[in-house]
Amino acid sequence: MNILKFIALGAAVAYGVSYLTKRDANGRSVVDDVLDKAPDLIDNLKKYGQDALEKAKAKAV
Repeated sequence: MNILKFIALGAAVAYGVSYLTKRDANGRSVVDDVLDKAPDLIDNLKKYGQDALEKAKAKAV
């Protein structure tokens, strides 16, 4: 029964990778779009982290 689980998991992973790397009509994939937006996402996460630290410091005092 475990072999069937591994086959199903492998098929799901293969389909996911195929979907994420498949090119659309413009020649771009989902991965390309995410990588282009990564710097903005990182900046937003840094701001969120700084806000969380400020809130934690305010509660500690």
